[in-house]
Amino acid sequence: MNEPLSIDAPPSRPRGRRLVLWGALVALLVVAQSLLVFLTANYERVRAQDMVEAAATAAAADVRQALSRHQQSLQALQWNDPGAARWRSEAATLLHSRRDLMRIERRDPRMDITDAVDSPYQGPVFTRIARGDIELEAQLACAGALRLAAPAFSRSYFVPLSDGLGLEVMDLCVPLQRAGRPDGVVIATLALGRLLEESVGAEMSRGHEFSFIEGDGTRLARAGARRGAGVFVAERVIDLPGQGLQLRVDSAVGSPSLIPNLAVALVFGLSLALAVVVGLLVRDVRRRAGAEARLAEALSFRKAMEDSLVTGLRARDLSGRITHVNPAFCEMVGFSEAELMGPSTPPYWPPELAADYARRQSVRLGGPPAVPGRSTQEARAGFETIFMRRNGERFPVLIFEAPLVDGQGRHTGWMSSVLDVSAQRRVEELSRQQQERLQATARLATVGEMASLLSHELNQPLAAIASYAAGSLNLLESGGPADPEAPAMLRQAAQRIAEQAERAGRVIKSVHDFVRRREQAREAVRADVLFDAVMPLVRLQARKSGTRIELDLPDPPPRVVCDRTMVEQVLLNLTRNGIQAMETNTELADRVLTLRARQTHERWVTFSVVDRGPGIAADVANRLFTPFFTTRSEGMGLGLSLCRTVIEQHGGALDFVNLGSVGTGRGTEFRFTLPAEARERAAAAAPVAETPDSAAELP
Repeated sequence: MNEPLSIDAPPSRPRGRRLVLWGALVALLVVAQSLLVFLTANYERVRAQDMVEAAATAAAADVRQALSRHQQSLQALQWNDPGAARWRSEAATLLHSRRDLMRIERRDPRMDITDAVDSPYQGPVFTRIARGDIELEAQLACAGALRLAAPAFSRSYFVPLSDGLGLEVMDLCVPLQRAGRPDGVVIATLALGRLLEESVGAEMSRGHEFSFIEGDGTRLARAGARRGAGVFVAERVIDLPGQGLQLRVDSAVGSPSLIPNLAVALVFGLSLALAVVVGLLVRDVRRRAGAEARLAEALSFRKAMEDSLVTGLRARDLSGRITHVNPAFCEMVGFSEAELMGPSTPPYWPPELAADYARRQSVRLGGPPAVPGRSTQEARAGFETIFMRRNGERFPVLIFEAPLVDGQGRHTGWMSSVLDVSAQRRVEELSRQQQERLQATARLATVGEMASLLSHELNQPLAAIASYAAGSLNLLESGGPADPEAPAMLRQAAQRIAEQAERAGRVIKSVHDFVRRREQAREAVRADVLFDAVMPLVRLQARKSGTRIELDLPDPPPRVVCDRTMVEQVLLNLTRNGIQAMETNTELADRVLTLRARQTHERWVTFSVVDRGPGIAADVANRLFTPFFTTRSEGMGLGLSLCRTVIEQHGGALDFVNLGSVGTGRGTEFRFTLPAEARERAAAAAPVAETPDSAAELP
């Protein structure tokens, strides 16, 4: 029956022992802190009481000394038996130097006032109650002074003032003698409150309240910056001739706080900090175990995420060696992780490019430490390069790179994400080929639409050739070589036949050049050259519809950098559309098509094709550049869409604007921009015989 208990007991003993030790430690800390606080608070209480006792002793001595000086000063007034005027002057000087003296009187042996001087600070004291009605205490003091032949103090009494307040005062009576016989007295009235203020120093007044009290504790007068707390109090009795004063000192300091000084605060704080540290250690151990578990989960999650990516990830140290790759990168290049992390030269570098790649990597790795913000911007831009698969196949990749920074902020390497863009490049090549086929289709469609124009234009020279040939045959049959005018007429007919044949050849050559042209290289060309290239084909359709062509070009014409063939196709499409827009709703006299070119910006040249047709309706304008959208039954809907594509490939823009409201006949302006040739290159390519005005425009 005891075996289960013996099995469960060992695990509980260490835990119980730890709890006992922790409990003992906490109990010791609590007892030590309690004793420390109690002893320190008691020490502070005793020290505060001692300070009050010392202040009371010092204040009593100061008051006693001040009263003694008053006695001496009053006795000095009678030296050398001064006259009335001199006495008043000396009494006024004494009142001016002693702010606690309110009044000095000189009386004869019958106690009648012979002279009196009031303080310049307070004014007359006995105004509301006459001096004769409140001099009982003074007479008693003077009786004692005359009896003992020594100064005596009266009991304190209250004197009301004219402002509704009052003063607690006492009288000092000094007997006078002449030739050994009493000769009257000098009475000085002292304000007890001002006596305290003048006697006690300002430093002690800031921390204590000083007051004169009666035997029952009634406060007679007080001094000090603030009221006392009533906790630390000391009293002293000031013995005076004929009377005594009881001085009370009340400290402004209250009961000591729980932590009275810095030493106790430090010890108490250290003890609490120790307890907090122990608690934090326990918490840290638990959190560390939880963090390790979460880290393992995060590593597993990251591994699963990397394995699921189709983007290759590659990490390199500062020496260029690969330190980490994900399965997608290994599958991309066809090498295993061990093969990639071994050599210093990656096996996926093409041998013919390995030297360039090594030089570029040394420059990259040997540069200054990466700045996080700048590196992020560079990584977003990315760069394209060529890698090699295990079977030797070269393929393009797009690399985004960012710095690797450890927990201390040190740059330790580079992290790259690699995208295989070979499929994207194949799609782009197919798109380019499809675009070329569409453009060729559009050119052929344009030529097909112009077949009728060609037949109309070629009928005239062919008919003329036939007429001249028939005339020549008739001339030969009728007159023969014997006719003297026959050679000249035959020569003239042959010239006319040659002219008409050359005219027909120019028309056919223009169409042939437009259809067969295949160059894709961009070149610098003048705007008038572009217009001249399409003008023969434009005039064919213009003559058929009776449209006049106007060219608006500056001198010298601006130069642009473009694919000449593609831009000529854009101009031909826009001019053909403009002519067709004026065929039905525009009067014959108003059918004018304006071709304009202006350099509107330092980097851009604007081309405009302006017709005088009815304009473009809003519902048509919203779909005008949509592929396969057309308003003509015989159209394919590819002209304007391909035009916009060509212009955007040059970095420009194609748009239009109605020059008036739709249907007014003010026309429409189609305009597009092409990059202008740099002014430095234009100046180098310009002929020497350029005008001074054009040369002056160069910087």
